[in-house]
Amino acid sequence: MFRSRAKEEKAAYADKASLTDSKQTRDPQAPKGRPTPKRNEAQSQRRSVASTSTTRKDASKRQREERRTAMQRQRQALASGDERYLPARDKGPVRKFARDWIDSRFNVAEFFLPMAVVILVLSMVRVGALQSIALLLWLVVIVLILLDAFVNAYRLKKALAERFPDQNRRGAVAYALMRSLQMRRLRLPKPQVKRGERP
Repeated sequence: MFRSRAKEEKAAYADKASLTDSKQTRDPQAPKGRPTPKRNEAQSQRRSVASTSTTRKDASKRQREERRTAMQRQRQALASGDERYLPARDKGPVRKFARDWIDSRFNVAEFFLPMAVVILVLSMVRVGALQSIALLLWLVVIVLILLDAFVNAYRLKKALAERFPDQNRRGAVAYALMRSLQMRRLRLPKPQVKRGERP
């Protein structure tokens, strides 16, 4: 109970304390904002700090495990739409609105892959008329996707400006257009609104 700690434990504890102290600068006269821990809680915290192994191998193993659990949480969040664990590019009310706005509509670009397969099959047939039709279809599909993207970008910009006038909307339109290129069932985070629903 009254024994002194080893030098390594003291150094680890001092490093940890200096890190937390350097991050939080506060007036010494101000209250600390939390109750003083009970003695047994403080001792258990010190023991947990002291009991963690400081070898490089154990530290890298622990880091890998933490990374693995964070990635697992992120995957679950992408499937369920949980805002807390989403990646930084998907977080925030502006991005959520952009996702929901795109997911509530039919977009020409999301049908690009099935149309591309049909057009490729038509172009591989050795009939001149079908090959020229396939070439024309490529042109029509590309023009339709571009027109749809321009219309969606204009409307989404307008909706974002009305809905979020004071927030940073930078990159939200490009984010939404990239999402519109993906097939609906392959989008991550999963769509949270049905087609025709208003976000």
